Amino acid sequence: MDYSKSGGAKTGKNTPRHVEHNAKGTTRNPYGERTPKAELLARLKAAAEAKKTQG
Repeated sequence: MDYSKSGGAKTGKNTPRHVEHNAKGTTRNPYGERTPKAELLARLKAAAEAKKTQG
C-alpha cells in the first residue's frame, strides 16, 4: 500500500504560521529605513511635554 497518497496535504516547509503585524517590508516597517535620531528625540520630548501638561 502506498501510504504517501493517504491523509491530508503536506504543508509548505519553513513558512510562518501567521503574518506579523510589524513585518519587514510592510508600510509600517519598510526595508532598510530607520527613523533619524533627531526625529525620535523630538517625539520623546513632545510626549514628555504632553504628559507634563496633562498631569
